[in-house]
Amino acid sequence: MLLAVDIGNTNIVIAVHDGQKWIHSYRIYSDQRKTSDEYFVVLESLLSHSQLFKHDINRAVISSVVPNLTRSMQKNIIRLFDVQPLMVDHRVNSGLRKETIPAELGSDLLANLAQAHFACPDHAVVVVDFGTALTLATVDCDGSVLGVSIAPGLVTAVNALFGNTAQLPQVELKIPPSVLGQNSQDSIRSGIMYGYAGMVTTMIERVEQEIGKEVYVIATGGLSRTIAPLIDRINQISSMHTLDGLKLIQELN
Repeated sequence: MLLAVDIGNTNIVIAVHDGQKWIHSYRIYSDQRKTSDEYFVVLESLLSHSQLFKHDINRAVISSVVPNLTRSMQKNIIRLFDVQPLMVDHRVNSGLRKETIPAELGSDLLANLAQAHFACPDHAVVVVDFGTALTLATVDCDGSVLGVSIAPGLVTAVNALFGNTAQLPQVELKIPPSVLGQNSQDSIRSGIMYGYAGMVTTMIERVEQEIGKEVYVIATGGLSRTIAPLIDRINQISSMHTLDGLKLIQELN
């Protein structure tokens, strides 16, 4: 079985694929203060609770945008399963045209684009990832990486409001009953949900204007299903899209 690890700025997502489907997934907080031994205890507990043992995992792949946690996770996978994980970077075979991959492209975005091109090889694709950051990454039908747009994520924006204003409350993000909020919570929901929906729609349209063709849009990330009803340009929601990309890259290398 394959163990895939996606280390992000807010969460580390760990998932196990049995060759047919993802059978387990876990989400833990990205804490750079934790030692390698502390992460070992967390990983061992999660996996043993799911009845996964050393002999079950024979392949592993890691994507990380948090350098301080990369080595810790790599070492613990070797320690737990005696498997050397594939570390995703620009040198791996991703199915994309390497000469078009920007030097600063994160490994999570590389996985997103690789999976998008694999799944929709006849279309230009925009992958909208609703994570800590909101990212829109575009790949052309020939596997060329066309570029990325980055904005603060929805939760990041709400936390900024909550942390920098005295009277605005922390809120759960969901679609409000009206764009015209009648209380603080619905007013924030309106601004964030409808505002971000409009921004994503506009960004997709601008991408199409620049490249001169229509794009296929894949949404992923924690809030993709929540906001999707407001964005009619989304063609597909793929909650495991980044992990599918990591699985693809592991198989290509």
